[in-house]
Amino acid sequence: MVAPYDTGARLLAEEVPGDNALAVSVGELAGRLKRMVEGEFGHVRLRGEISGYKRVASGHAYLCLKDDAAVIDGVIWKGQASALAFQPQDGVEVIATGRLTTYPGRSKYQIVIERMELAGAGALMALLEKLKAQLAGEGLFDAARKRRLPFLPRVIGVVTSPTGAVIRDILHRLEDRCPTHVVVWPVKVQGEGAAQEVAAAVRGFDALPSNGSVPRPDLVIVARGGGSIEDLWAFNEEVVVRAVAGCSIPIISAVGHETDTTLCDHAADLRAPTPTAAAELAVPVLADLRLAIDGHRLRTERCARRHV
Repeated sequence: MVAPYDTGARLLAEEVPGDNALAVSVGELAGRLKRMVEGEFGHVRLRGEISGYKRVASGHAYLCLKDDAAVIDGVIWKGQASALAFQPQDGVEVIATGRLTTYPGRSKYQIVIERMELAGAGALMALLEKLKAQLAGEGLFDAARKRRLPFLPRVIGVVTSPTGAVIRDILHRLEDRCPTHVVVWPVKVQGEGAAQEVAAAVRGFDALPSNGSVPRPDLVIVARGGGSIEDLWAFNEEVVVRAVAGCSIPIISAVGHETDTTLCDHAADLRAPTPTAAAELAVPVLADLRLAIDGHRLRTERCARRHV
């Protein structure tokens, strides 16, 4: 006959007949849980809203993903955080891909995020509106800070891709209207690193000395052809908006087609509906100027004759 399991309290632990549960250390149990979680959830995709996003000095990023039912901690290591195609912000819904792991020291589990994308066009627009409101609140889009364009710029700087129809259209229209010295700063206008290149180009033009080997522009055109909101996203990035708003040279933004609007357009001194239109806004028509000058000359001569 087997003795019943003794549930009485004891001062010292001892093996009880019939008890198959041997005591294990806390560390051993934590290790078993870690191996089980990592083995079972080695690849997961989670949809949730970002909360408490913070990027620390080491370059790693920490956040929570939450929905109506639960919250899970997450971490993005430095390399993956730098490669994200957007700047994460609280309140934005995303889809995170990674693996689950545990942190035995705090009895917690978390997702190590390897890739993160916005959860659809709605989330993308929400991120855009959030960033727009933030930058507008700082005064970067105020009409009072916008400058008038020079009437007849001697040098025009163009920030765009060196290949493609955009730069050709700008050069052809300038040639037709009023031949002008053009300096092109070639950049990527789409994809990873595009925003950083565009911002660096704007700052580079602004940093040129007035008497240097490369002429300092009197006017800058930031241009790109049309595309989807994803294609144009580099011109919505905060780094580009701040570079355009902080440039001491007047800027025309000509990004996308007439119906496309980016945050770069709001920060620039003037928005052009197309790159070709930007060239038209940049310079007057030389033939019209000559006609106007001839008209003034004739009026001056008539006035002089009447006086004589």
